[in-house]
Amino acid sequence: MARDNKADEHKINRYIRAPFVRLVGDNIDNPGILSLREALDLAEKMELDLVEISPNAEPPVVKIIDYQKFLYQQKKKQKELQTKAQKVVVKEIRFGPNTDDHDYNFKLKHAQKFLEEGHKVKAFVFFKGRSILYKEQGEILLLKLAQDLEEYGKIDQLPKLEGKKMQILISPKTGKKK
Repeated sequence: MARDNKADEHKINRYIRAPFVRLVGDNIDNPGILSLREALDLAEKMELDLVEISPNAEPPVVKIIDYQKFLYQQKKKQKELQTKAQKVVVKEIRFGPNTDDHDYNFKLKHAQKFLEEGHKVKAFVFFKGRSILYKEQGEILLLKLAQDLEEYGKIDQLPKLEGKKMQILISPKTGKKK
C-alpha cells in the first residue's frame, strides 16, 4: 500500500522498524509478541495492513486492519465530535449615548429574542467625537439594558470602557435555551 503524507501519525506495513511487535485485534487467533516478519506475513495473508497503534510501548503494539477504512472511521468520529460541539454565537447591539426610548425598546426586543435563541449578546455604546463626555449616560443605558434582560440572561461582563466603546456581555440563562 502507498503511504500518504497526511497519514504520518501511524506507521504501517514496511515502515514499522521494531524487531518484535505485540499483535492485538479482534481478527487475530493468537494475539501476542511476534517478530515483525511473522506479523507482516500474517497481515499479507489476510490482505490487510499492519498498523502501529502504540509506538511507545515495549514492544510496539500493532493491529491488522484495513488502514483506509480505519482513517475513514477516525475522520467520521472527528466530524461527529465537531457537530456535537456547541458553537457560541455573539450578537452585537449598538447604541449611542443619547438613544431615545423607542430605539432602546426596539433593540431590547432584539436582545430578548437573541437570548431566547441561546446566543450571547454584546451591547455597546459607541461614543463619537465629544460625546465621550456622556460616558456616565452610556453606562446607565447599559445597566438599564442588563436589568431589563435579567430574566433572559445573566451578565458576563459589566460595562467597561475600551477606547470609544463601552460594552457589556450578557449570556443566556440555561433554562431559556431552545
